[in-house]
Parts: sequence; structure tokens; C-alpha cells
Amino acid sequence: MAKIKAIEAAVQVLEKEGVSITFGVPGAAINPLYAAMKKHGGIGHILARHVEGASHMAEGYTRAEAGNIGVCIGTSGPAGTDMITGLYSASADSIPILCITGQAPRARLHKEDFQAVDIASIAKPVTKWATTVLEPAQVPRAFQQAFHLMRSGRPGPVLIDLPIDVQLAEIEFDIDTYEPLPAYKPAASRKQAEKAIEMLGESERPLIVSGGGVINADASDLLVELAEILNVPVIPTLMGWGTIPDDHPLMAGMCGLQTSHRYGNATMLASDFVFGIGNRWANRHTGSVEVYTRGRKFVHVDIEPTQIGRVFAPDYGIVSDAKAALEQFVAVAREWKAAGKLKDRSAWVSECQGRKNSVEYLRKTNFDNVPMKPQRVYQCMNRNLDRDTTYVSTIGLSQIAGAQFLHVYKPRRWINCGQAGPLGWTVPAALGVRAADPKRKIVALSGDYDFQFMIEELAVGAQFKLPYVHVLVNNSYLGLIRQAQRAFSIDYCVQLAFDNINMSEDEVSRGYGVDHVKVVEGLGCKAIRVHSPDEFNAAMKQAEAWMAEHQTPVVIECILERVTNIAMGTEIDNVVEFEDVASDKADVPSALAMLD
Repeated sequence: MAKIKAIEAAVQVLEKEGVSITFGVPGAAINPLYAAMKKHGGIGHILARHVEGASHMAEGYTRAEAGNIGVCIGTSGPAGTDMITGLYSASADSIPILCITGQAPRARLHKEDFQAVDIASIAKPVTKWATTVLEPAQVPRAFQQAFHLMRSGRPGPVLIDLPIDVQLAEIEFDIDTYEPLPAYKPAASRKQAEKAIEMLGESERPLIVSGGGVINADASDLLVELAEILNVPVIPTLMGWGTIPDDHPLMAGMCGLQTSHRYGNATMLASDFVFGIGNRWANRHTGSVEVYTRGRKFVHVDIEPTQIGRVFAPDYGIVSDAKAALEQFVAVAREWKAAGKLKDRSAWVSECQGRKNSVEYLRKTNFDNVPMKPQRVYQCMNRNLDRDTTYVSTIGLSQIAGAQFLHVYKPRRWINCGQAGPLGWTVPAALGVRAADPKRKIVALSGDYDFQFMIEELAVGAQFKLPYVHVLVNNSYLGLIRQAQRAFSIDYCVQLAFDNINMSEDEVSRGYGVDHVKVVEGLGCKAIRVHSPDEFNAAMKQAEAWMAEHQTPVVIECILERVTNIAMGTEIDNVVEFEDVASDKADVPSALAMLD
């Protein structure tokens, strides 16, 4: 064994654990890591414009492909605190990312040294593990433990904080014999699977709720197979959207207070049994426990033991990785089907399909208004984007309406920050998705405020040739907060429009406020402004041509009417609808309607 710097050992471990790209911002206290990466040459780096942006890029990278773990890097002090939002977002959605921070020398940690902060203590509530490594010889094993923890049980983020003198100290380390630690994942037993399938078999109107854990476990095919064997409809959660294609006969819509379909809520209310797999009963999916659980039994499968019974006590709980559980469920279901032990559920499936295809349960999208209604923008997206499109979004009316009107057909094609919902997440997350996959079609979706939060990260896309399309729906409002303020009879401090002295009288009269086109182009990207539905198709073609030639992000800014209320409510049986129901074929969510 040869002596090497502790930080060089860390880089060797990162390579052995499969890291090939990192996101971050160099600084004095973390420069030894950058020097080691440059020396060894096996790990690339994308320079963010804001350290929070780097953490969201790491999230996007992880969420894009099974097995990925994004890595974000920052120096001491505010770099770590800036990345707390990314760690919170990753923790909330069970996303493994590794955050590496520099730190002041050990001897000065208690002396209020420049940019010395106890980042490990700050990060502990939003990570699986946060540590400041004080002994150089522990550095490679800290990284080994980090990857083991991120992959074991419920996935989640880890922070490793490295004092600069620890990084630079020499240690004995042999990378040639290094092996990653096997991940621990609990697995359902045969008896548990039999009991769960037996309980489902006793019901008349069962549903499967498919959560983000199914996607994390790369088990969507098994989920669909189980649903098809049992002939049971599926309601994906927002984080599980794509586990079953939107046009699959057993896809029964999403349920919830905001990101839901009318037919999804109606089907949930009509059910008598719910089989939850890899979900956590989030409150925006359930509304009140009383309404959600009334009249139905529940089986809950989750990889994290403390999730079982956290929101409400299920009738039966199973602690298991979603893939391991689904393998058992599918095996039992196949045997029971062969033995003729499964009920004929064709009438229940037909009832659910009837709701999904009835105009009574569809929201109207076919508006011709100028300025545009957001509903029409999503119709335009459905008609101009293919089944393999990956959508990236975070929070706001743009995301809520997107979930109500867009269509997703594959896992990891809806990349969404679910529980935390930090504004500004979308741009850097989309760049992280692009870094993970250079080829897929990526379309990000933002309202104007989310877009303005971290707009500077577009320069990263220009510099590092990370092209994607960003649909910006601009109503110059904090739309979701404005709608929420209706309960207080106010419209206070949520308007973003102002008289921009650098814009023409016509532009000012339309109430843009920020000139996004100029800002985007100033950051090295392309921007196209769209005022009517007829212009969207041409804008998308122009964006594709631009990206093919210049390899930078393209923003399509759709100018909306100032005020549009989007359907939402206080309970799944009390969602307020603000617009007319669907009125013609253009509103029907089918492949035929999208192509005509």
C-alpha cells in the first residue's frame, strides 16, 4: 500500500462507487477535492452558478435513471447552508444524493474561524447521515458508509464535511481491494404476500395505489404485471406517475386535492379496498384521513418501518422494498389465477374506464382565448410532445395544472419535487436530468416565479451544452398563493407585473414585468415568446432546431391571462372546479385525440 492524501482516497472511492459526474462550486476549503479530481481524471464536474442549484442538479441526476447517485460539492460555511434545501428536497422524496463540503481546519473549528459552521448538525434533520470527519484515516470509510446508507432501506441523502487539514493529510489506503458494501433492503415474505392478496381478493372494488417507491425500486413493470394479473385499476401518486402508462386500461387517474383527476378522485371514493405500494399517504393525495379511509380497507407496503401507521393505521402492513414485495405478489397472483381463485373484476374495471372516458369527469382544455388559458398550453404540449418526453417541474399552479392535464407513459418521465416543493428547483433539476441522459427529450415546466428564482443556472446549460426545452407559463403572478389568498379575501404582494422602463409600450401594456426573453438570451440561451395556441407548434419546432445546432436550453414563454383558478379543494370529495367540463373530442385524454 502506498501513502496518498485522504482526499485522493475519497476520489478513488467515488469512482469505485460509480460516480462519473459531480455538480458544485469550488472554494478555498474544498479545493483539495478539486485538485484530486483533476489529478485522477475519472470524474467530471459541472460548475453551478449557485450552490443550491448544484444540489438540485444532483437531485435531477439521481431521479433521471435507476442506480444514479448525484453528488454536489461546496466549500465551507454558506455553501453547505445553501445546499440544505436540496438535502431537504431529496430527503422528503427518498432521493439519494451525496453532499460534500469543505471545512475549516480542525484546530480552528471552535474559534469561530472564517466560514466555519457546524454544517453536520444543521444537516442532520434532512439527511440519513451527516458527519464531519475528524480523522484522515476515516475518510475513505466515511464515503463507503455514505453509499451504503444511501442505497439501504429508504433511500436518502448524506452529507460529508471535510476539514481542509483532514483532506490534505496522508493515509495508507489500497483501492485495488475496495468493494462497495451490499445494500440492505427488507423483503416481503411469501406468507405476507399471500395474506395481502387474500385481503384484496375479499374486496369488491379494489385499487392499487402506486407510489414513488415503485419507481425508486425500478419495479414499474412488475407493478403493471400485478395489476394485469389481478385485473385491478391503479391510481399512481404524483411521485409514482408513470409507473403505469396514462393510456393503459387499468390506469384509473390520480387522486388528491390538487394534482389529481376528477375521475381518479371519483374512483377512489367508489373503492372498498386500497393496496398501497411504495407510497406514504401524503396529505395532498389523501386530504383528511377520515374522508380518505371511510368505507375501505388498506394494505400498506413500504421500505421504511416507521412509515407503516405514520398517517393512519392500515388493516395490514408489510415492510419491504417495493420490487421485492411485487415479485412475491406477482408470484402469488399468478398461482391464484391459474387455480381460478381470482374474482372476475371486469365490471369494476369497466366502471373505472367509463369515468376516465366520460366528459362528465374531464376538465376542459380546448380554449381559444388570447391571452391563453393555461389549460390550452397543456393541450398544446400533449399534442406536440411524444410518449417518451420527460417532464421536470416543482410547485405552483403550473405544476398542479400540469399534473391535471399532461400525460406520462413511462417511469422517470415525470421528474417532480414532491414534498418540499422549493421554488427555483426546475431549472437546475432539468440540467441534472440532461447530464444523466444526453439523448432523451426533456421539457421543464415553470411559472414565472419559479423560473426567476434560479434563472442564473441557465448559463450552466449554455456553458456545458445541456440543451432542453423550458415551457414558461407567465401570468406575472404568484398564482398558487394568489388563489390561496382568496380564503382571506386579499390579493396582497403576489403580483409580479410592473412597468419595465426597458420594454416597449405594447409590452408594458401586456403586463410582462420581467423581460424573460432578454434575460434568457443574456445567459447564452434561446427564448421564444408565444401569445396564442397557434404559435406553440412552430415554437417547439424552432426550439428543436436551435438545440440541434447550438446545444443550449430553449425557453418557450407562453403569455397567459392574468388570473386563472385551477381545480383544487379541501377534500377529495370537495374539489372546486372553476372551468367548464370537457365539451368535445379535443379534451379527451386519448392517443387519438392527441394526434388529430
